[in-house]
Amino acid sequence: MENILAKHDLEGGYCNSLTAYSRYLTREVNIGDIALGGHNPIRIQSMTTTDTMDTLGTVAQTIRMVESGCEYVRITAPSIKEAENLANIKKELRFRGYHVPLIADIHFTPNAAEMAARIVEKVRVNPGNYADKKKFENIEYTQDAYNAELSRIYKKFIPLVKICKEYGTAMRIGTNHGSLSDRIMSHYGDTPRGMVESAMEFIRMCEDQNYYNLVISMKASNTQVMVQAYRLLVETMAKEGMNYPLHLGVTEAGDGEDGRIKSAVGIGTLLEDGLGDTIRVSLTEDPEFEAPVAKALADRYSLRSPKSEVGSLESITLRSTPHAQRQTYSPYEYNRRITTPVQHIGGHHHPVVMIDVSKENLKDPYFLNSVGYNYSAGLDKYNLADQACDLAYLGDHLPSFSFPGNLKQVYNYQTWLKLRDKNNCHPLFSLEEYNKAGIKDEFLNFVEVDAETFQHSNIPTFQPDVVLILKTSSTHGMAEQRAFFVALQENNIQIPVIVKRTYQNADADHLMLYAATDLGALLTDGFGDGVWIDAQGQNLSLINSTSFGILQATRTRISKTEYISCPSCGRTLFDLQETTQLIRSRTDHLKGIKIGIMGCIVNGPGEMADADYGYVGTGPDKITLYRGKEVVKKNVTTAYALDELIDIIKGDGNWVEKV
Repeated sequence: MENILAKHDLEGGYCNSLTAYSRYLTREVNIGDIALGGHNPIRIQSMTTTDTMDTLGTVAQTIRMVESGCEYVRITAPSIKEAENLANIKKELRFRGYHVPLIADIHFTPNAAEMAARIVEKVRVNPGNYADKKKFENIEYTQDAYNAELSRIYKKFIPLVKICKEYGTAMRIGTNHGSLSDRIMSHYGDTPRGMVESAMEFIRMCEDQNYYNLVISMKASNTQVMVQAYRLLVETMAKEGMNYPLHLGVTEAGDGEDGRIKSAVGIGTLLEDGLGDTIRVSLTEDPEFEAPVAKALADRYSLRSPKSEVGSLESITLRSTPHAQRQTYSPYEYNRRITTPVQHIGGHHHPVVMIDVSKENLKDPYFLNSVGYNYSAGLDKYNLADQACDLAYLGDHLPSFSFPGNLKQVYNYQTWLKLRDKNNCHPLFSLEEYNKAGIKDEFLNFVEVDAETFQHSNIPTFQPDVVLILKTSSTHGMAEQRAFFVALQENNIQIPVIVKRTYQNADADHLMLYAATDLGALLTDGFGDGVWIDAQGQNLSLINSTSFGILQATRTRISKTEYISCPSCGRTLFDLQETTQLIRSRTDHLKGIKIGIMGCIVNGPGEMADADYGYVGTGPDKITLYRGKEVVKKNVTTAYALDELIDIIKGDGNWVEKV
């Protein structure tokens, strides 16, 4: 096998190191003039939303994407006519002085892929629908029948491999969670393992032809599934002597704040592990808005040293063994760390949200509106929103009004001691204060520790009323905090932990991305019984919504409607941005409901398989409505489709009226 790099010693089974930042070294793949993988920077890409037959419109949008930071541009080629037109698009771009590598996006149509591979620098194929079937049928396969299907797929796929090899064209083998074939679903189920095996079959076919110019992806709209699949892929490839570069992305992330947070949770978690060579943030927005978000995620790692040590697991005073992570939790499935609850924190309670309000005007109860407690002066009462924070840190400052009963107040220990009325008020200790304190709260005590310095101290015997606040100031703080959780598990210490991260001078966009990465990475692995985003200078509303958005994206606490909406492309049959906003305006009060909004049959129903309800474009001015994977109404006129969708939700008993 040519150009394969040295075998990795994967500490965690899927990454170089669990306790230091170390980028996973992959094979270098040339895509036009811009190499990917190896020691190259993390590359940025996006996808056009224009009709591929609109040459000038696609060229103009491509130029806007390049100028916003895209290093590769993907264009859909649903049939051979679009594939042929890629030549005109490429010619016009070159005439205008733009040499950005182009990627043809292929679904269902091998002849289009074979044409495109002769024109553009890379083709993307989906193993689930390139030569396989997706009819949501459960088929029992004998081993011989399964092998016969693989042989059939091999014959349809190999012509493309040979063309790519002849023309020097790269290929992305892009598995999508929602479009696994019936064959894979029947054999492996709707699982990360099924996603990995779907890709591995195609990789092995390529290697059988001595073709190695490959990039691999494992996309899903469920961030837990996505992260688990990529990790499992790396481990599986390593066992077979492969180290192909990875394209990272969360499918159908949505728009606005939700789309950014969800993308950062999935992509950022893997970047923290040193995985990922190119990324695409899929937002239901114009594609030129995607690249800056992707670049903000990638740039954080370009500034990080190749190996930023944060202290090994062995350095923790607790009993800890090498590779403890493998013994304490699985990175390939979600299991929340077992804790003994204290009040409503830990155990089976959902993770809590803690917010610093010490710099607010504590004479004005209306500031609590920003954290979900809407004050009514006439009634002198609070109405709770679905996203109402659980804990308010006041430091050494006292309010001049009564706080709502659902909101626990946390004060620095010395200030708490002086409170006349300690009802619903709890102390925050340093570790030294806690060890020396003669008076403590009988119900709930918080002890703040630093993940770095705490590793070199003996853990005291905490009373069963303690919750730890785990902070870090390390550049690679996520791994440092993860090492702490692993040590707790190794020693069967079941104390609840709230994860705290501090961000200095971060603007709103960067705060969302960084916090979603740092906190989301831990929550995705089941670590953390609460979150505390400390960002002085940012408004409380942003901090509160970001905190709940991270919990929603990691599926650890559902507090609002989730929209699984595709980013649009040349196949889209309606205005996705406008339609998504319309559907959101009438359904965003349905807490816990997942609605898939798909522009065409390629992305739906497969890509929204995780949704409760689906709204899918199936023709000009025609929408098909789904309940899960089941078609409920076909070809509904667009003007009536949303009303029909709402009627379906009502008929299922899942509708509530807006307050």
